[in-house]
Amino acid sequence: MLRTMPRVVFLDRASLKANVRKLSFAAEYVEHDTTGIDDIVPRLGGAAVAIVNKVPMRAQTLRWLPQLKMIAVAATGYDVVDVPYCKEHGIAVANIRNYAVHTVPEHTFAMILALRRNLLAYRQDVENGVWNRAEQFCFFNHDIGDLYGATLGIIGEGVIGQGTAAIGRAFGMQVLFADHPPPRAADVEFTPLDQVLARSDVVSLHCPLLPSTRNLIGIDAFKQMKHNALLINTARGGLVDEAALVQALDQGLIAGAGFDVLTSEPPRDGHPLLDVRRPNFILTPHIAWASDGAMQFLADQLIDNIEHWAAGKPQNLVT
Repeated sequence: MLRTMPRVVFLDRASLKANVRKLSFAAEYVEHDTTGIDDIVPRLGGAAVAIVNKVPMRAQTLRWLPQLKMIAVAATGYDVVDVPYCKEHGIAVANIRNYAVHTVPEHTFAMILALRRNLLAYRQDVENGVWNRAEQFCFFNHDIGDLYGATLGIIGEGVIGQGTAAIGRAFGMQVLFADHPPPRAADVEFTPLDQVLARSDVVSLHCPLLPSTRNLIGIDAFKQMKHNALLINTARGGLVDEAALVQALDQGLIAGAGFDVLTSEPPRDGHPLLDVRRPNFILTPHIAWASDGAMQFLADQLIDNIEHWAAGKPQNLVT
């Protein structure tokens, strides 16, 4: 519990388009729209609480911040934080839970529907005058697949994966959850990963980025997938070997892909996926999470996390 008025600093406020309510306790509250690596320590000087979304909080930075007592992550993923260092030095780390349970699954299915029905390809044809020259009322230049009766493979059975599964079942899809080492969610039937890859018409990623999941989907995984399958990634860019994805698309190992994330964000020095200009690939700028409702829910829980910690009743801790 805090006994003096703490300094609370939000290092990348511009990453959250929502109202951040005033703290319920007396505090010096400071916001910075963005923060570069070299500015982290000066801006957090004397701060007890740091609020970050994507600003990296590594050991080499944290060692210069002995007064820091809490890191409130304005996201579910906390791979930007050196959690072992925080645990060793008594720095509480709290993240956001269950805030994107609708927006990410909806974005996932927006991509699935667009790709499965080849909407981008048909739209491109219309823009190029193909319809104007058609000999009948429509044309069939691209395959159109139903979701009903198709198999949806999900890697990651958290609330977002479960939300995606619910939409899939509503479309009449069979849902498979990929097995993985513990801990696993209760009451979920799991299927070996290689079978999920081989049987699924759509593979959707909803797992965290960990050393064990980095490049989980590489060229070997693509070779196990159906040639008419789709890969959707609205989780983390590092889950997929991006060079292997380009190869898979070029060689027709899969039918298409929809990505909302890249390994490096923003891609300031270019990125191989930025150069993939084809109607069976969709790339959006990490906005699957960013519906207005989801962002406000996040902002409210962010302040809840800080207030609970300050009151000595911490919630949503990852350390």
